[in-house]
Parts: sequence; structure tokens; C-alpha cells
Amino acid sequence: MTRSSQAVAYRQPSVLEAAAGGQRLGLETSGGVTPAGAEAHPRFFTGFLTSPQVAAAGLLAVADVAAARYYQRQLRASLDPVVTGNGDRLRFESFSGCGGVYARLDVLDGGLDGGEVGHGTTNVDVNNPLREALARIGGDDPLHLRVGPEELAVTTLDGPVVEKKVPLPDRWLRGFAEAQVIAAGFDLRAELPAAEAVRFLRTLPRGTGRSGSGAPRWVVPAGHGLRPTTRAVPGAVCLPGPERLAALQRVLRHATALRVYGPVLGAAAATAAATASAWEAVLPGMRLTLTLSPDVSRGFSGEGGVLDALATDEAAEDAELLSVLLSWEPRVDVVDLAATSGLTVERVRAALVRLGTSGRVGYDTAEAAYFHRELPYDAERVVRHNPRLRSARALVAAGGVVLDGAIGTVTAEDGHAHRVRDGSGVLTCSCLWWARYRGGRGPCKHALAVRMARRGAAVREQEIGTRVDGGVR
Repeated sequence: MTRSSQAVAYRQPSVLEAAAGGQRLGLETSGGVTPAGAEAHPRFFTGFLTSPQVAAAGLLAVADVAAARYYQRQLRASLDPVVTGNGDRLRFESFSGCGGVYARLDVLDGGLDGGEVGHGTTNVDVNNPLREALARIGGDDPLHLRVGPEELAVTTLDGPVVEKKVPLPDRWLRGFAEAQVIAAGFDLRAELPAAEAVRFLRTLPRGTGRSGSGAPRWVVPAGHGLRPTTRAVPGAVCLPGPERLAALQRVLRHATALRVYGPVLGAAAATAAATASAWEAVLPGMRLTLTLSPDVSRGFSGEGGVLDALATDEAAEDAELLSVLLSWEPRVDVVDLAATSGLTVERVRAALVRLGTSGRVGYDTAEAAYFHRELPYDAERVVRHNPRLRSARALVAAGGVVLDGAIGTVTAEDGHAHRVRDGSGVLTCSCLWWARYRGGRGPCKHALAVRMARRGAAVREQEIGTRVDGGVR
């Protein structure tokens, strides 16, 4: 596993302090990206929160996930949450240290008052003294929120006075990419009213999260609630590691509903493997969403949903085109983007997946839409360091792929040959990876190598055709 550290610098610690007529929450920002380019300490909002207690609980929930490891808990890790200003809302995102839980608090227009929301993405400091202060917020006293430095601090301080070094394992960076790809395949499966949501979440078992073993847990809509089921059935939702929903307890008493999202399970539901799912607490002017990987011991980084998009030069070129058209929209309209770019809807979707691998878009299950953001670290490492992608490129470069119609033969490093078959665009392989996961964790390196080789062959044929046509003319 590749690991590095990143220095996150703030001008001063974030703080909650008393102010005339209420309290003032100052969230300090680090280096980020805005429409004007890179900024050391961008400023996204100055105004009031309409539901102070709810917002404080939501921020604590996101910070809880950032500081948590739900698997192998003896290892502690924390990455400061990421905040994005989308013009009409603020989004706070975090990932657990084990890479299996993605959290996002969307503070919508109804949750903000008295200020314009800027555009851009950066880390935000959530330190231990601030967490303790947020936990003590009571009543509905006005709470002023500032996301970014005071104007005075910008002009009088020579440099950062607070610096943190945070670990950045590749699996976290890949996890951000994989989580949005997986969530894009979710549908709303159930919506529970507040009373049923409280009852359901409070009856969940609290496991240790150490082994990650055992049969997957499933729930199925029943009336206004959810009931457990011993196996996957049509309409069921997987609840892998129920203890990983603990962060929702922070906001439970403020929630007006609980929405549950997951992939569609068809006729073969009874044999379905564990799947990811998303759990959204609907709050006054806000939404808190936790997305869970398919298993406690299995983070999002190994799911492989982005590999097909990473394997093609076409998606990379399309992504470059779309990147200049994104404007920090809270909702990326795929049809409008296709019309503006001149690409098909299918190519736009593939390019958005590609952009997601570098942290440039996320996916909002509540609105079934992508949104623009720019993660404040080198998320291009996802492309460079993905082991299956790297291995596939090496196989192609070594001449280990032979194409014969719908069949490709890939000779691995150990000399063993694997046969890859193309059935209506779905590649299957004779290797152990395919036998174990049946495509459930993305393509194997052999299938990726065949896809790359076919793409290269198609490009060469097109170039030859162009030269011949040019010669005839």
C-alpha cells in the first residue's frame, strides 16, 4: 500500500466563541481550489446557521467518521474534513481511516442565512477543543458561521501558525473515487418517518468491527419501517457492519426522516453478494449521508468500479474537455453537459467517472446527480498507483495480449495464459479473480489489458484509414 503525508496548514485553529447576541463558529481553511485558482486559505461563507444544534451535530458526525477506524480499530487515523462551496450550499465530506465509510453533510440553502456561499474546495480544521465546544451547543441561540479566515487575519499574519501532517494512503484517495461511482448506481429503496428511523437505528446490534467476517446482513422495507431478513430478496438493502451507522446517532433526535439507498436486486437476489448502501438522515435545512462499503473489512478502494473508465484514452480526453465546462455546480446536468460538449450522454457519464477518480466530482444520492468539487490533495495518484491498472498496462506494453475476435489471450508474468471473452460488452476471464468475484469488484487485470489492446487496435485502424483516405484524395 502506497502511503505519504500531506501538510495541512491553517492560520489559526478553528474555534467556537461567545459573541454579541449568540455564538460565533469560525472554521479555518487550508489550501484549496476556487474559480480564481489555488488559494492558501479560501473563504466560502460568512452568515448564520438557521439550526445551530443540528449543524453542530452534523459537523461532529462528519468529524467522527474522519477520526474512526471501523476495522482494526487499534490503528488511529484522522483526515480533516473537506468543505466545498457550491454557490447555494456547503458540503462537508470525510472518509474513515479504514476506507469503508464515506460521510457527507450537505448544509442546504434553507440551513444558511445572511450570506452568500462561495465556490471552491479545501480542508477545514476540526480540532479536539472545537469538537468539545460543538458538543455543548444547546438551545437555539443564533450561531454565526465563518468558513475561511477573518479578513484581518489575511492581511496581518505572515504565514500559517497551525500545521498538521496527515497520512494519505492511496486506498483513501481511491475510496473517494469508488464511492461516487458506486453511489451513482443506487436508487431510493425506503424512506422511514422520524419515529420509525429512531426505533430502527436504536435496535441495531453494535459489533466490534474487528473481524469483518460472517454472512452479510439485509433489511427489507415493511410498512413504514424496515425489518431484517436472513437473505437478499428483491427490494432488499444490504446493511454491512451496522455499527458503522453510529455517527447517525449524533443527529437522530433532529431527523425528520431516514432514507435508504442501494442497488436494484433482481431475480437473482437470493444469490447476491453483499453490496454497498447509503443511509441519509433528513434534517432541517440539511442532509447527513453515510455510505457503507460492502464489508467492514473491505474498503471502497478495491471495488474496481472506476477501472474501465481509467483504461481508455477516450474517457481521459473527454474528461479534459468536461473539466473546463464544470463551474462548481451543485447539480451537474448530464444532458445539458452532453449538449454543450457535443459528446453523447454515455461518453459524458464515462468522463464524469474519470473526473471522479481525481476527486473533481462527487455524487449526491438524494438528488441523483453529480456535483463539482476539487479535492485539495493529489488525487491523480488514484490513476498512477492503482495496482490492477498498472499491471494491465504492463501486460500490454510487454506484448502479452493476443486478440482473436471476441476472445483475447493474455499471457501473465508467470507465463500462464488466461482467456478473456467478450459477451455483449461484458468481459469474462478464466483467472481466479474472475472466478472469485464474477465482476463484482470490477474487471481483472487481464480483462483491462484486453480492453486497452482493443482500444489501441481500433485507434491504429482509424489512423491507417485516415492515411489511406488522405493518399487517395
